[in-house]
Amino acid sequence: MICLATQRGSSGDVNDQSKPRQQASWPGVDVEAAAERLRGLVRRTPLLEFGLQEGKRIYVKPESLQPIGSFKIRGAMNFLALLEPEVRSRGVVAHSSGNHAQGVAAAAKAFGVSATIVIPEGAPAVKVANTLALGATVVSCEPSQEGREGTVAEIAAKSGATIVHPYDHPDVISGQGTVGLEILADLPDVANVIVPIGGGGLSAGVCAAFAARGSKAQIIGVEPAFAADAKDSLSLAEPVRWTAEQVNRTMADGVRTQQIGRLNHAILQQRLAGVVTVSEEAIAEAVRWYASSARLVVEPTGALSFAALRRLLDKGTVDGLSLAPGDTVVVVSGGNVDLQRLCDILLNS
Repeated sequence: MICLATQRGSSGDVNDQSKPRQQASWPGVDVEAAAERLRGLVRRTPLLEFGLQEGKRIYVKPESLQPIGSFKIRGAMNFLALLEPEVRSRGVVAHSSGNHAQGVAAAAKAFGVSATIVIPEGAPAVKVANTLALGATVVSCEPSQEGREGTVAEIAAKSGATIVHPYDHPDVISGQGTVGLEILADLPDVANVIVPIGGGGLSAGVCAAFAARGSKAQIIGVEPAFAADAKDSLSLAEPVRWTAEQVNRTMADGVRTQQIGRLNHAILQQRLAGVVTVSEEAIAEAVRWYASSARLVVEPTGALSFAALRRLLDKGTVDGLSLAPGDTVVVVSGGNVDLQRLCDILLNS
């Protein structure tokens, strides 16, 4: 039986100078500086403890509780904060299936500049509506990486706006990595952290944060079996690119990126333990568990980490990975899901 036990404090200082640090080995990635920069600009989410098995404590890190319902506000806010005021005044442009869109729109609104977001056709309506509500202009494109990137490049060339990459940029990775610093502040001896992988911004950021603090915790990535390009990439010198048709099969729209970023790839190769893949039914089951047992609204992408945890607990070893002894944190990356889609998942058990 899975039950809510308690909440770890969310007031600890993620920049406590008593914590050990190591020099980051990835140029431009500075999670510690990002944490100082984002203080008061993003929500510090708690750790919620759940009892799953005797002797094993499981914690959920609900980034779905951010003001935009996703961790993406961290990277976007850090990126815009570092732009020169004159550059920032010309506005920003980004491509996204929805959560990065909302992060960039919210950051642009906070800094009083314009934002244009290129969103692929078929993205969840709730994410499009939320992006528009934040004051951004939305431009539709075909649901492929080429469609996204080509449209963004054209808009940037015409307007002079700065492109905010959704994951492959040190300032974005640094912002996302503050999730990792918060985990370590609340649970310094964590043994395992399970993180969804799309383009690799969140997973690479968490890896960078743990490396900076010298933590030995095992960081495990998770992808849908239908969009496992990162798993294919990590044993190779270059990221592997999947087709749009392949990745669009998964219900987890937040990880339909066709290829992880190059900087993300370099970080994950050095620090990630590996990647667990999960089925579409396992993702749906995890969404249902969050709604019925944790009382959290979680989108399919956000449910990936719990789906992977269940596989690891049931099988012991999955895709060559097993949980290290000790406490485990599963990161919920977001909670932006259309109500009709959520109802369909909850009722089709």
